[in-house]
Amino acid sequence: MTQDLHIMPPEAPLAMPAQNFSTDFRDAQVPAGQRPSAGFWRTLAFSPAMAATLGLLWVMSDWFGAEGINLIEGILLALISFNFFWISFTVCTVLLGMVSLSRQEQPKRETRPQPLRVALLTPVYNEVPWNVLGNARTMLEDLRARGGQHHYAMFILSDTRDPEIAAQEQASVEALRTTLAPGLELYYRRREDNTDRKVGNIADWVSRWGADWDAMLVLDADSLMTGRAILRLTDSLARDPGAGLIQSYPQLIGAQSVFARMQQFANGVYGIAFAEGLARWCGQEGNYWGHNAIIRTRAFATSAGLPKLRAYNGQEKLIMSHDFVEAGLLRRAGWGVRFLPRIRGSYEETPPTLIDHALRDRRWCQGNLQHLKLLGSTGFRAVSRFHMFHGAVGYLMSPLWFALLVMWALIGQGEDASVLHYFSPDNPMFPQWPEMSETRHVLIILVMYAMLLAPKVLGVLALPLSGVRYAEFGGGSKFVTSFLAEVILSILYAPILMVQQMIAVFRTALGIQKGWSPQARDGGTYTLRTLILCHTLETISGVALSVGILSGLVSVWLAPIAISLALAIPLSALSGVSAGAARRMVGMREDFREPAITRSARRHRDELKRLIEGKGVMTPAE
Repeated sequence: MTQDLHIMPPEAPLAMPAQNFSTDFRDAQVPAGQRPSAGFWRTLAFSPAMAATLGLLWVMSDWFGAEGINLIEGILLALISFNFFWISFTVCTVLLGMVSLSRQEQPKRETRPQPLRVALLTPVYNEVPWNVLGNARTMLEDLRARGGQHHYAMFILSDTRDPEIAAQEQASVEALRTTLAPGLELYYRRREDNTDRKVGNIADWVSRWGADWDAMLVLDADSLMTGRAILRLTDSLARDPGAGLIQSYPQLIGAQSVFARMQQFANGVYGIAFAEGLARWCGQEGNYWGHNAIIRTRAFATSAGLPKLRAYNGQEKLIMSHDFVEAGLLRRAGWGVRFLPRIRGSYEETPPTLIDHALRDRRWCQGNLQHLKLLGSTGFRAVSRFHMFHGAVGYLMSPLWFALLVMWALIGQGEDASVLHYFSPDNPMFPQWPEMSETRHVLIILVMYAMLLAPKVLGVLALPLSGVRYAEFGGGSKFVTSFLAEVILSILYAPILMVQQMIAVFRTALGIQKGWSPQARDGGTYTLRTLILCHTLETISGVALSVGILSGLVSVWLAPIAISLALAIPLSALSGVSAGAARRMVGMREDFREPAITRSARRHRDELKRLIEGKGVMTPAE
């Protein structure tokens, strides 16, 4: 049996105790002094959303007759109000981002930061090795070209279980190390047991080598960052001794399929203003998304060690979506957790098909719903609790939307058209949905649909404020075409995603969702049988709604949802279509001006792949 490759510097142990959720904790390392407050921005984000929701509730409360609101009507109004608040809150966040982007920030006179030793950590688990190592070489060489006073080293932290992939992984590391320019450091170790998955992988590095490094920049297996972005993150941490973690804004790259290009377009167009608004109201109590963020090593070791959660059956379970919790623990200890969306050049990839997206969502759902158990933990700041609650609500909203859809369909379009009318026409417990003949009722429905579209429209209007020109998407007409295509596709896919997320919630609640399997980053080509099995519930629901609409029992306002659900199988097949068809449907800036860092990464990936497969040699770095 071949000895595993192990290329690491001398160990420098650093204690990383597990935190206690039952007691408060303050890290003595945190510098004295108050962190800047974001109270004003939070008021601007939350208050209008709450006022809009209360206004909608007041307007709709008289829809059900003058005899008061019964139990089922109350539940219906509660569902509508809860959903509307989160929609309104998203709109408010985007508006804040527009205001923030339009402000002329006065440049600060910044002193030269203290040099930091930064470890670039890339945890991997059964990944394609030449893709990971190609990105690693690209980042190291771009940092070398940038220069600067900070010291960087790349650590490939392998939890790979597949022996064949492990052999390729180690051959790739050895090949890459022979061609790296002098002064570039690349280390590698593979754990014998992948205890606690990624959480344990990072904790193992911290506890064995962390003392020698001021900071660690945690990457994902598909992460790619420019040297400039890494330097800006490092400088920001060095200039702010009270910051424990600084998160960048990862932009999506590499999309080829229809679904992936739709996601990448949305991320690059609508996401900029939303990210800016999020950064404003989060202030020093931001969140962590598990990668492309720089963390102060000793702060993390002292404040963010994760304990196991005790389940109802007495078994101990690993905290799955660890990143939200680690950000909350750092803030609990007094460290600032910041989000800097204006640092560009931070990239990641996205699932290529609807099914791949749904499979990833099932893993994330399992972890995010786990956060509900932590909301009552001692010491967490209110905003940290909100982040965890918001992450869980993002999934719980789907069954709520579905419940609202079912109730709307059953109630029908009026007393005589209600499905429930045929079962109990005189029962006052059954609500009667108002007929949509009155202008005020139609306007309310139009407002609700408009609010769903508003973040996209506002994101488009905010784009020039961020320095991005519409012409960069291939011209104004191409941008408009891509925008309309993305809107239509998102309308079609939204109900399907709603059902898939609802399935994920029930799988988690029933204990069907087991484990935390690695993401299939290259996606898959799925057979018709797989598509049918995956989308049976959507198809049946869509056909039932369509029949109800055609028979006059269900409101015609549900037609877009009915069409989407009924066509779930062909739409899912469409999501994986790539090449020319996808490019014609949704265009992106990267089609016309690809970032230099992605070109370099692709070249290094292909070169390393050819070498490992015995088809070529690597070019030494100059």
